[in-house]
Amino acid sequence: MDALWVLVAGFAGGVLTSTVGVASLLTFPVLVAVGLPPVTANVSNTIGLVPAGLGAAAGFRDELRAHPRLAAQLLCLTAVAGIGGAALLVLLPAGVFEAIVPWLILGTCVLVALQPRIAAWLRHRRGEDGEARIRLTPLVVGCVLLVGVYGGYFGAGAGVMMLAVLALSFDIELHVAGALRTLTVMAANITAGVVFALTADVDWGVVGLLAVGSVLGGYVGARIAKRLPATCLRVAIVVAGTGSAVAMLL
Repeated sequence: MDALWVLVAGFAGGVLTSTVGVASLLTFPVLVAVGLPPVTANVSNTIGLVPAGLGAAAGFRDELRAHPRLAAQLLCLTAVAGIGGAALLVLLPAGVFEAIVPWLILGTCVLVALQPRIAAWLRHRRGEDGEARIRLTPLVVGCVLLVGVYGGYFGAGAGVMMLAVLALSFDIELHVAGALRTLTVMAANITAGVVFALTADVDWGVVGLLAVGSVLGGYVGARIAKRLPATCLRVAIVVAGTGSAVAMLL
């Protein structure tokens, strides 16, 4: 039964990875509930959800082709940041971010909710003939790196945070931003997973079950996300993120 729960959690986590970006807030508690120590659950969860990103990337392949150069840049940035986050998990006491993470998630949920208004205001400031924002700036690079570090450290709500950064920083559709969000979180998970595999206690049986479930869930979630209107997807992200933050506070 424990194995079945982990497999189902992996599938559900894969769906959440592609849609609302709060997969770890479902899968991590399941791993703890079946008896894994928190740190082992965290590192096993990070590695096990990597296939979710691969499945989602397959489902989002058209969206990822929209801005290939930007996608490659973001992939490199978050891959490096994931190493830093994994190092923090290994070196810092457990629970360092517990006090601030719920508030970070709530804040980014507000940004996701207000993103259309903020984007419209920015376009108005630039004027109708202003150049579309699809280039990295030092501020955007810093924000992407910070979220990537957090994703490698723990990652609960990192998808919501990254989506807020991307949707506010670039003039791209929400579905494209969601595809890029999934790609960047996957990159942080891959590099963090390599560090964990070399330095931490990993339950490879759990990793295998999560991987099998999450790769299918990631693909299915991408297909669902592509068919949802932007407003419905935004509402789902805000609701899921807010609920996760409240649960963490309680």
